[in-house]
Amino acid sequence: MKRRDFLKAGTASLTGTVLGSVGLISWSPRSYAQTISVTLYITDGFITQPDGVNVYFKGFSSNQNTLNVPGEQIVVQEGDTVNITVVNTVNTTHQFAIDGLNVDPITIRGGRQRTLSFTANDPGSYLYLDPSKAPYDRLVGLHGGFASMPKNRDNMLYEGSPTFVQQYFWLFHDIDPVWHNAIRSGNRPNTRYIPRYFTLNGLSGRPPGAPDAHNPNVDALVDPRSALHGHIGDRTLIRVLNPGMCQQSVHTHANHMEWLTDNGQVRDDVWLKDCIYLEGNAGKIDAIFPFDPPPDAWPPVSTGTYPMHLHTEMSQTAGGGLYMFGALTDIHFE
Repeated sequence: MKRRDFLKAGTASLTGTVLGSVGLISWSPRSYAQTISVTLYITDGFITQPDGVNVYFKGFSSNQNTLNVPGEQIVVQEGDTVNITVVNTVNTTHQFAIDGLNVDPITIRGGRQRTLSFTANDPGSYLYLDPSKAPYDRLVGLHGGFASMPKNRDNMLYEGSPTFVQQYFWLFHDIDPVWHNAIRSGNRPNTRYIPRYFTLNGLSGRPPGAPDAHNPNVDALVDPRSALHGHIGDRTLIRVLNPGMCQQSVHTHANHMEWLTDNGQVRDDVWLKDCIYLEGNAGKIDAIFPFDPPPDAWPPVSTGTYPMHLHTEMSQTAGGGLYMFGALTDIHFE
C-alpha cells in the first residue's frame, strides 16, 4: 500500500489533552497554537519485580513524591510553544532531551530546576530521556513518550498518513538489576549487560492464576494504558518506543499491523506485518492495528481477546525463568 492511498482530510475542534499516563492518548486538534507547560520531577526509588526482587530506578515523575517509569506522556500539536520544566530532587546532575528533535538538551544540577522551551514541529513519535552518561541514565528509568500531532489533525500521524481513530504509547524496556545497582552507587557498570526483566509501559504480564493476575496496577495484560480495546473498524495507532538495549520483534495476533515509520523515517510503502522489527538502544516504530475481522478465525468472529507479545523468548520471562511475566499484553475486540 502506498501512502497516497490513505489521504484523508481531518476536522478541527478546540481542545487537546497534553499530559497523561502512558498508554491510551486522548486528543482533539486545535485551529490555533497554544503554550503547553509541563513540569517533571526527577525522583528515585525501588520497584518490585514479578519475582519479588526490588530494583533501583530513577524517573521523570509527575510529582516529587512518586516514581514514574516511564515518565508521563507529553502530547503537543505542531506549532505549539512547549515549556518543559524539570525539577531535580536527587543529588546527582542530570539532563533532559527529546531524541530526534532539533532541540538542545538542558542540564539540571541536584536540587535545581531548569526549563526547556521550544516550538513544536516535525509531527511524530519521540523518546524523551536523559542523554547523559548514555545509555545508563536512560536505562535506569529516565525516559518517556513525546508526541507531536500534525496541525488541525486528530487522525493522522503525519500529513497524508493512514488514518486512525485512537492511539496508544507502547514503551518496551529491559532491565539488568546489576547495572541499576551500579548506577545507584554512582559507578559505571563493568559487567556484561544481562537483562532479567522486561516491561511494557513499566509493567510485566501476570499469567492467569499467578499472584496479582488481573491487577491493573502491576499486570500489563489488563493495564488499560497497554491493552488495546476496540470494536471492528477502530483503527489504532501504536507509538512504539524502546528505551531498552535489546532488539525486539513486536507481534500481534488477530490482525497484521500497518507499518508506517521506522526510527522516525516515514516508509514509502505501508507494509502489512504481523511481526515488526524494533531496534534496541532507543529504536522506535509507528504502526496501526486496524481492528479488522480476524481473517484466520473460523467460524468468523467480531469479538474476542488476542495476545501481543515479543518474538524474543527471553522478553516473555522475568528473573531468568518466570514465563509470561514479561513484556506482553492483550488485544480486546469488543
